[in-house]
Amino acid sequence: MEKLLRHLLLAIGKNRGAARLMRRYGMQFFGARRFVAGEKLDDAIAAVRKLNQEGKEVTIDHLGEYARNIGEAKRAVSYCLQALEAMHTAGLQSNLSLKLTSLGLDLDQEQCERHMRAILDSALHLNRFVRIDMEDYAHCQQTVDIYKRLKADYEHVGIVLQAYLYRTTDDLRRLGAGGANIRLVKGAYKESEAVAYAKKTDVDASFETLVQNHLENGGYAAIATHDEALIHRLLEWIRSRNIARDRFEFQMLYGIRADLQDSLAGQGYKVRVYVPFGEDWFGYFMRRLAERPANVWFVLRNWWRK
Repeated sequence: MEKLLRHLLLAIGKNRGAARLMRRYGMQFFGARRFVAGEKLDDAIAAVRKLNQEGKEVTIDHLGEYARNIGEAKRAVSYCLQALEAMHTAGLQSNLSLKLTSLGLDLDQEQCERHMRAILDSALHLNRFVRIDMEDYAHCQQTVDIYKRLKADYEHVGIVLQAYLYRTTDDLRRLGAGGANIRLVKGAYKESEAVAYAKKTDVDASFETLVQNHLENGGYAAIATHDEALIHRLLEWIRSRNIARDRFEFQMLYGIRADLQDSLAGQGYKVRVYVPFGEDWFGYFMRRLAERPANVWFVLRNWWRK
């Protein structure tokens, strides 16, 4: 039943008609504010400032995927540039995350890369790091290829790899050399068992092994999980190998496990919170519900109180 609900939520999250309907009622009505800072850049900046005051660093993401035309892609670039400037002006401890499909990957790959280079040039000037988020399997190879070309010219760019994909072991081996900064996640898209592990235990084991391999090979690991037991196992392994704290950080999503974020930050570990914002919040919101369908009851309780 839970698997069926997860698949249903992911399918709804990709439906443009459902997204338009939900945006008409607003984020607050459905409880999306728990997971999304707001629709405007000012909302994100306010959230970042509060998290910084709590001893946490941040990466912000202007939500949006699958630009339908070059105009939409250019607007996404503009939002990214505005976000970089706003973080710099406010003096915040925050980086930028983005998706290549929002920059026109499906429209013109060369133009998408030019958009990415413009963002990286601005980030270099402002001393900010930029992370390329990984999307579904269909975009994986293109994303890896563009990252490799960008990394040859820019040091301040990273990528995300997903533990549930079989291919990630090879991707990590190819990309992870030379201290590369890689964010490791379990994976949130619905994928075929032909390309991805289906069992949670297999995904967990893959995630743990990938983090260990990346750290052993000299890379910087952004360990992105809310799984407390897994975090404790990794910390025990890290201590046993005497790996310095400046070689890794823990990353968690805005609105999820703030208690665990506080605990790790209180122990002196770097914690970075992924703060999304923007009008195109619906797909992201549905993926968060699909990751943990129990969150659906939170939404229903929030709706019932309206």
